[in-house]
Amino acid sequence: MCVQPTFIIGTNNEDGSHNFAPITWISVTCEKDQDYLLVISMYGTKMTKQNVIRTGILSVNLASTDMLELVDYFGLHHAKDSMKDGIPYNVCRGEVVDVPILGASRWVYECEVVRSVETGESTTFFCQIKNVQVDEELACDGTFDIDLTKFDPIVYSGMYHSVGNLLGKIGDFSKQTP
Repeated sequence: MCVQPTFIIGTNNEDGSHNFAPITWISVTCEKDQDYLLVISMYGTKMTKQNVIRTGILSVNLASTDMLELVDYFGLHHAKDSMKDGIPYNVCRGEVVDVPILGASRWVYECEVVRSVETGESTTFFCQIKNVQVDEELACDGTFDIDLTKFDPIVYSGMYHSVGNLLGKIGDFSKQTP
C-alpha cells in the first residue's frame, strides 16, 4: 500500500485542446535552499504523459472530495479515444504557464519540467513550480501550516479516501521538555 494524494494533471494536446488525467504518483523534493521540485511519475503511453514529454509544461491540480466525479471520469476516459467532455467542468488558463487548469481545484501548481528519468515504462518528471494558485479560504502562514481537513483532499491507496481529523503540529506530542 502506498497512500497518495490525488492530483489531476492538465496538459495541452497537439491541436491546442486541453487534456486532464488523474495521477497519484506525486511527491516533492528540495533541489537547493527553498527551491522545491514536484516529482511526478507517469506510467505507460497515456496522452497526458506524451503531452508533458512534448511540451515540457503542465498544471497539477490537487483534487478535493468535491471533485471526485471529475477524478473518476478522467480516470475512466482516455484522450486517445475522444475529447473528455462527457460531464461539465470549467477550464481556465495558467497565470504564468500556458496550461489548462481546472476551475474546481482550490490548489494548483503551474509547472515546467526541468529533467526527467525513464524507469521501465514509467517516466519521472522533476518539475519547477512556476506559480501556485491557492483559494483564499485555504490561505496559510507557511509551507507547513496547511490544514488538510479544510481542503479535504482525495487520498488514494487503490480506493478513494478522505482525511479525517487534524491531529496537531510537530512537537505537540513529544514527551520531552526543552
